[in-house]
Amino acid sequence: MKKWSLIIHSVVFLIFAIFLLLNTFVVFDNNLQDRLYQKPTSTDPRIVIIAIDDVSLEMFGRWPWPRDYHGELIRILNEADPAVVGFDIIFSEPSQEALDDEYMLMTFAKMDQLILPVYGVFDRIASRGMLETQLIVEPFPELNRVTETAHINTITDEDGFVRHALLQFRYGDQVVDSFAWRVYEMYMQRMGIEPVEIDSVPVDRWHRTYIKYSGEPFDMEAIPYSAVLTGEVPAEYFRDRIVLVGPYTVGMADDYYFTPIVPQEAMFGIEIHANIIQHLLEGEFKANVPLVYELLIMLILGVLGFILFYKFRPGVSIVIIVFMIMGYIFAANFAFAKGWVVTLLYPIGFIMMQYVFALGHQFVAEQLEKKRITDVFGKYVAPQIVGKVLEEGEAGLQLGGTKRDISVLFVDIRGFTPLSEAAKPEEVVAILNEYLTLCAQAVFDYGGTLDKFIGDATMAIYNAPFDLERHQLRAVQTAWAMAQGAIPLQERLEKQYGKTVRFGVGIHCGPAIIGNIGASFRMDYTAIGDTVNTAARIESNTKPGQLLISQAVYEHVKDDVEVTDLGMLQVKGKAQGIQVYQVENVKNMDKPVLS
Repeated sequence: MKKWSLIIHSVVFLIFAIFLLLNTFVVFDNNLQDRLYQKPTSTDPRIVIIAIDDVSLEMFGRWPWPRDYHGELIRILNEADPAVVGFDIIFSEPSQEALDDEYMLMTFAKMDQLILPVYGVFDRIASRGMLETQLIVEPFPELNRVTETAHINTITDEDGFVRHALLQFRYGDQVVDSFAWRVYEMYMQRMGIEPVEIDSVPVDRWHRTYIKYSGEPFDMEAIPYSAVLTGEVPAEYFRDRIVLVGPYTVGMADDYYFTPIVPQEAMFGIEIHANIIQHLLEGEFKANVPLVYELLIMLILGVLGFILFYKFRPGVSIVIIVFMIMGYIFAANFAFAKGWVVTLLYPIGFIMMQYVFALGHQFVAEQLEKKRITDVFGKYVAPQIVGKVLEEGEAGLQLGGTKRDISVLFVDIRGFTPLSEAAKPEEVVAILNEYLTLCAQAVFDYGGTLDKFIGDATMAIYNAPFDLERHQLRAVQTAWAMAQGAIPLQERLEKQYGKTVRFGVGIHCGPAIIGNIGASFRMDYTAIGDTVNTAARIESNTKPGQLLISQAVYEHVKDDVEVTDLGMLQVKGKAQGIQVYQVENVKNMDKPVLS
């Protein structure tokens, strides 16, 4: 059974390993990671958004605005000397009237720290490697010549969420950096700080880096575009800061996405850029744990789970699985703080599936054990006792062997041999089965254990496998019930065959060894010892219809029976005789309550 369990668990591990390698359930894994890893923190005060919002649209009218507005905005900002200004608006076409662009071109050209966006158009996404595009949307030529540019492309995951920033893509023989990266890099240079090398930032197969969001939607500081142009917010407010300009209203453009920080609420693209920039400024980059280590982690958890789940009962195993999952989540959170993104779904799913299979294995094992116990004891004891055996299990039964006080009953059919010579073989078998059934039922009725049939003889024990109150009386009651129950059958046989058939019963009590005894391939639950031998010797000396009990039994039942003292009985194998009594009547035939 354990061999098959190991094979099944190995197959389950291979299945989950394939799931992990193919990232089959990436959406669910991402959702779990979002809940654990993405928690809002404080936003960086160095970053401020100039928002093209509803307030500004209400003041300046519908979009697009005259480009003089943008020229004036840059003129105002240039006076304050911000560290860097990033515009999240692509001016891909010149105005219909050239004069409309002149002022904007002039002011844009005067600002060295200005970055404008470009957008790469991808007809397909390669399976891995830096993305390449043959088409790029960029500012119109005159503007493109006087400003620096960077791409604003966003690639969402399978579920439409933005969890990664595309740092670079290839356009012809050029490598185009991202908008957020160039803003970060320029800010660091302007502040006299050495920026990290872009090649040192951990990226995935498409050259994307994991984003640790700092703020929820609308958490970043945002000032209405109109407040800057009207002077409500002075230009000095933006000195040495990172200034991002972009859409901040749903009605203006489709520049908003779902993010893991608040899954049910979309975030504007300019806010996502702000979060990426803060992530770069903090320098706490996150890298995915290599697949080989994730597989190794899952294997270790699998081996640990396999050992623990089969070592303990289901009630304890459920506590173990909770602690294993909580421990893994704690370890994953710790690893994230150290810069590693660890998968959650596959190891946790594997642990839970292991537990399910362990439960299944234990259930099957218990059913097989119940069947085995039922097979072993169903032919020995009453159904109520079988139920108790199933509840207790082998631990309660001590099937390996134990010494306890028992009563032993041997009963033989006197006169059966002459009867078998007078009847047909099939009649002999039918008569014998009728007698043995009578014996077995009497044993069960009084809480005994049917040990075995020996030809036309029967052996029963009492007070095993479970305690039986006044087991000596129960053995005597069984013998009396056999004798009384056999009267109609005896009368019928005398009339039919002219043969006298009677029971001969011998009962003794005392210590004996109880357990499963036999060969490795066949065992029986039985009793051995001097007590058993003495009971057998007493029975072998009975006459037809006699019910003999030993002195030891008599001491426990003398108030419940009427007997005749037969004195000492000399038996084979005993140096001293055995005091025996012939039972003439049993005054108390109440059956025990079996539960």
